[in-house]
Amino acid sequence: MSLKTELLQIVANTNRGLSVSEIDKVNILTAVEKLEDHNPTQNPLNCPELLKGDWRLLYTTSKSILGLDNVPLAHLGEIYQCIRTESTKIYNIAEIIGLPFLEGLVSVSANFETVSTKRVNVQFQRSIFGLQRLLGYLSPKDLIKKMETGNYFPPFDFNFNWFDRILGNNNPQGWLEITYLDETLRIARGNQGNVFILERC
Repeated sequence: MSLKTELLQIVANTNRGLSVSEIDKVNILTAVEKLEDHNPTQNPLNCPELLKGDWRLLYTTSKSILGLDNVPLAHLGEIYQCIRTESTKIYNIAEIIGLPFLEGLVSVSANFETVSTKRVNVQFQRSIFGLQRLLGYLSPKDLIKKMETGNYFPPFDFNFNWFDRILGNNNPQGWLEITYLDETLRIARGNQGNVFILERC
């Protein structure tokens, strides 16, 4: 069994990290580190064609992302990170599954700046949240297209800096390091110590 297959099997039933024990977390991190040691793309930010595109989250240790599962009468659906290297933007999109016609959406977009061949600095810019039907949400690609063509979604569309200060976070910045990248799988680590495992959509 390849290291990649082993990792994918370990995270397959974790519900993005919502259903894991402490032992599971250790086993996943060990498998991640083994795969990172065999990264076929040592300089991922020099390979924009490989990096860009839409990625679906398989597993994370991020409490802020997993905390979206605590919405009353709802649960966390698919989570996407969509990278647009041409415009140096990242779109994080989380679908919230609820009662019929009450499905929700949380989207945070950011600009990124390359600071090494593996790391980008991230500046969060915009946050959108609300009911999918009121936002006219169809898919991540459709939402991003609307955002890139200047569409706004009041009253659900906020400048992230303003929205973040309400939540008590005065530093809406961070960094992301790509530690593994191939045609179908990406692993990244963030400035808060979180791990992200994603597969290409």
